[in-house]
Amino acid sequence: MRLPDFVSRRGLMLGFGAGGVVLGSGRQALADPVFAEYPFQLGVASGDPTPDGFVIWTRLAPRPLEPGHGMPSAPVPVRWEVGTDRSLSNVVRRGEAIARPELGHAVHVELEGLEPGRDYFYRFIAGAERTATGRAKTAPAAGMAVARSRFGVVGCQAYEQGFYTAHRRIAGEDLDFVYCYGDYIYEGRGSRTYTGSGGTVENPRQHLGGEIYSLDDYRRRYAQYKMDADLQASHAAAAWFVTWDDHEVANNWVSDLDDGVPPEVFLLRRQAAAQAFYEHMPLRRSAFPRGAEMQLYRHAAWGDLLDLNFLDTRSHRSDQPCGDSWATTCDGVSDAAAQVLGEAQEQWLYRNLDRSQARWKVLAQQIMVMDLDRREGPETGFNLDSWAGYRIPRQRLLDRLHQRRIGNVVVLTGDEHQNYAGELHRDSRNPEGRPVAAEFVTTSISSSGDGVDQQPRGRQYLADNPFLKFNNAQRGYVVCDVTPEAWRTGFKVLDKVSERNGTLTTRAVYAVESGDGRVVPG
Repeated sequence: MRLPDFVSRRGLMLGFGAGGVVLGSGRQALADPVFAEYPFQLGVASGDPTPDGFVIWTRLAPRPLEPGHGMPSAPVPVRWEVGTDRSLSNVVRRGEAIARPELGHAVHVELEGLEPGRDYFYRFIAGAERTATGRAKTAPAAGMAVARSRFGVVGCQAYEQGFYTAHRRIAGEDLDFVYCYGDYIYEGRGSRTYTGSGGTVENPRQHLGGEIYSLDDYRRRYAQYKMDADLQASHAAAAWFVTWDDHEVANNWVSDLDDGVPPEVFLLRRQAAAQAFYEHMPLRRSAFPRGAEMQLYRHAAWGDLLDLNFLDTRSHRSDQPCGDSWATTCDGVSDAAAQVLGEAQEQWLYRNLDRSQARWKVLAQQIMVMDLDRREGPETGFNLDSWAGYRIPRQRLLDRLHQRRIGNVVVLTGDEHQNYAGELHRDSRNPEGRPVAAEFVTTSISSSGDGVDQQPRGRQYLADNPFLKFNNAQRGYVVCDVTPEAWRTGFKVLDKVSERNGTLTTRAVYAVESGDGRVVPG
């Protein structure tokens, strides 16, 4: 008989429940645990920085890919330390959290009382085991004059379709923070091959098991992704702001809708997905799932330089029109009752924009706002899973920016598996005058596999859409370098992701001058 991987130092005969500390509920947490295998297989992460703190995260999982993840069904104490140097010789905060089985033994610690605008380092300890050291930076003090911010944008990281070299590279960028727009995991079953625009290719690695539905399924999928050393390095290098898109649950879901599934059944899947997302992301308690619902839209500030509005374009959206078809125009795009953000989130966003005093107002979200004509020929056709499929709420947003004279708005987007830079006009078919906002779309970390500099359809998009200034179809990430005078977006791309250690280059830099709105080579 195989012995458990985890026993109390009080001895095997006492079992998992003995030798512990009493919790408020009367249950005991196992004291001073001993692990037969390293318990921090999934690394560490930090997130949601404020001027006085941030969240730090880890999860105990000696055998992450097995049911039960190699842990007993009991709470376990985990110590944590925060210091001002990487060696943690000067610890300024320390404490203990309880890793609970109900949450997959994940730990979220919301730190407070730190100094604004400086680097901190952190680690976790359970028994004699320690994590690697992570770094996070607190935000500048509220309203403080900030001369420069440099941050990254990542997302769409299908495990099967490429290696995470981009994460290894972004870990070396020395960033203030990282924004992840979503598609952190993909829900599909394991597959040996992938068929994309370039034909069928061999996947460099595969998902374990079939399509995921249950909480255990989602936990195993997150574990498979988070065991990647390059992804762990990216998390350990900077605090992340995370939101989700569709593949954290199911492809192209919105609200309680998934094609062919009764809403009450789909919400059970959403509930499992929401819990697993919370368990594996450095999120605050405010995002704790309530059934299938999570509060993921939120606001953050970076001194007087950036107002960051993180949006959720899945949970409150109405159904995609016209059966979610591609490169199509139909009456459904003009549905007056359609929603992308939902009424509550939309009004929250408008209030934030109206009262913002920051130099740059950021909409950090998932789906393209530019209504690219994607259909060759005289007729127009749109991606109906983007804002272009929701003409009324899209126009309402652009009109609001114009009428309230809200300047220096930058939209950060993902989902497309390509890089784009372009301008947002109230009438994009006749883009005259100053744009109301700029939009930068970040390509995928690995989704769609090895890319090319530009696909034929990308050249078509540039020719047919005068507001679009740049397109590229390689994998990588974006670095935004922002000052009060200008916003510069650097598109960093890899020559390949089908093999490890692809070559990284800066494919292009596009800029927006303060008070102008036009997107120009930078």
